[in-house]
Amino acid sequence: MPSYTVTVATGSQWFAGTDDYVYLSLEGTAGCSERHLLDKPFYNDFERGAVDSYDVTVEEDLGEIQLIKIEKRKYWYQDDWYLKYITVKTPLGDYLEFPCYRWITDEKEVVLRDG
Repeated sequence: MPSYTVTVATGSQWFAGTDDYVYLSLEGTAGCSERHLLDKPFYNDFERGAVDSYDVTVEEDLGEIQLIKIEKRKYWYQDDWYLKYITVKTPLGDYLEFPCYRWITDEKEVVLRDG
């Protein structure tokens, strides 16, 4: 089962962090992954200025990653989040960067392409 390392960088602006649920899906030339909750137990994820890494294991090889989908869902109250970028380390050791540099508001899905 292939494993990807996903690194998420939150902006350092005031109130850039979030306590909302953040989900990630990987889409490649050979298929799409399930939606994965990015969360570390007993850790405050996505704080202002933080760079957090997560291991995402998928069922089958996805081929060359073309895009990722980020989905933010409310935890307690509506909480905006400033996402700088996401990097993905593939099972082959290649690094892909998906720049965002924008606020993610409300409960929505954002599609990022390799930059």
